[in-house]
Amino acid sequence: MITIRPAGERGHTNLGWLDSYHTFSFGDYRDPDQMGFRDLRVINEDRVRPGKGFGTHGHRDMEILSIVLEGGLEHKDSLGTGSVIKPGEVQRMTAGTGVTHSEYNHSKTDEVRFLQIWILPEREGLKPGYEQKAFPDAGSRGRLLLVASRDGREGSLTINQDAAVYLGRLGSGQRLVRAIEPGRHAWVQVAAGAVTLGERSLRAGDGASVSGERSLALVGKEDAEVLVFDLK
Repeated sequence: MITIRPAGERGHTNLGWLDSYHTFSFGDYRDPDQMGFRDLRVINEDRVRPGKGFGTHGHRDMEILSIVLEGGLEHKDSLGTGSVIKPGEVQRMTAGTGVTHSEYNHSKTDEVRFLQIWILPEREGLKPGYEQKAFPDAGSRGRLLLVASRDGREGSLTINQDAAVYLGRLGSGQRLVRAIEPGRHAWVQVAAGAVTLGERSLRAGDGASVSGERSLALVGKEDAEVLVFDLK
């Protein structure tokens, strides 16, 4: 079964410096029917104005991934980490027993657009941790690139959950097929462009849950960037 989560039905927060769309309930946006999918709890598409950002704040017991689509995101945290995340790089932060951090647009002239993703950890009380990697093949079209997994295989980031996160780029007419193991589920999120998922059309900001299917097939309707989550 494939269930579409249209971009236009997402929650929306606009604070002037921040323009954010929430696939699932987040902050002041609350929808009891949209509390996440399996262990995937948050997908926020954030646009932050030049020089602005999120001041120091705290998190606990969550696996947090940041994927920058445009611009640069400056990160600082209580673990002593400081970095700038750029397109083609992915950051993982294990909040665990508690971590504070800040995220700012690194540019004084250009907007930054990024996806903030929260995945529930396999257990509470984990030691906080941080990891950031560049994926040189992230711009390759016609493939799904593993960027996060429980065991860190294929050079991916390590997350504390039985889940895998793939980043894919498709040109117009290109096709990607991903098998879904029995008892597993998938979530597809379109970050840019347009694709078909089976016979369903998805555009930027749209998401879709996939359950009870043996595979998912994506075809680019135009140049597109997608995330695929493999979930238990």
